[in-house]
Amino acid sequence: MQALWQLFSVFLQIGAFSIGGGYAVIPMIRDQVVIHQGWITQKVFTDIITISQMTPGPLAINTSTFVGLQIAGIPGAVAATLGCIIPGVAAALLLHLFFQRHKRSAYVSGVLEGLKAASVGLIMSAGGTILMLTFCGTFDWHAIAEVDIPSIILFSAALFILRKWKMNPILLMSLTGLAGYFIYGIS
Repeated sequence: MQALWQLFSVFLQIGAFSIGGGYAVIPMIRDQVVIHQGWITQKVFTDIITISQMTPGPLAINTSTFVGLQIAGIPGAVAATLGCIIPGVAAALLLHLFFQRHKRSAYVSGVLEGLKAASVGLIMSAGGTILMLTFCGTFDWHAIAEVDIPSIILFSAALFILRKWKMNPILLMSLTGLAGYFIYGIS
């Protein structure tokens, strides 16, 4: 029961203090579950992010659910998910009321512009984390022992195909997963 309360509490904090959602919340979740709590390894976290991206639904909620599942099974998934979504639901309700009253305020518009800029920075930080883990196997710049060239090639090809031909992301993920199987899975 203590583990469930701790999961709920950690994800309640993450849900309450994450702005930008999705990719912007990944560094915050990582800091809590990998570094501060030590519940899972960086490798497991990276796998959870990968699975969360392929699963329908919001990335932050999927990640919370899978982390909770990894730590404490289905009750952990429920605790982490509820912790993650309760602050957002409460904030959305309060903000709706606030914006209905102040929808034409220049001050409110200014605050929103600042928050958008911060969200972009958080998203880029999360992207950098995922790239480092994928290409180098670590998040620590000083611990880079080798660069995974096949991962860089797969990433570059996927990015090019996605941008050039706007391929369906699910098909692209399936194809790169298959390519990864042949590159890494067959020994």
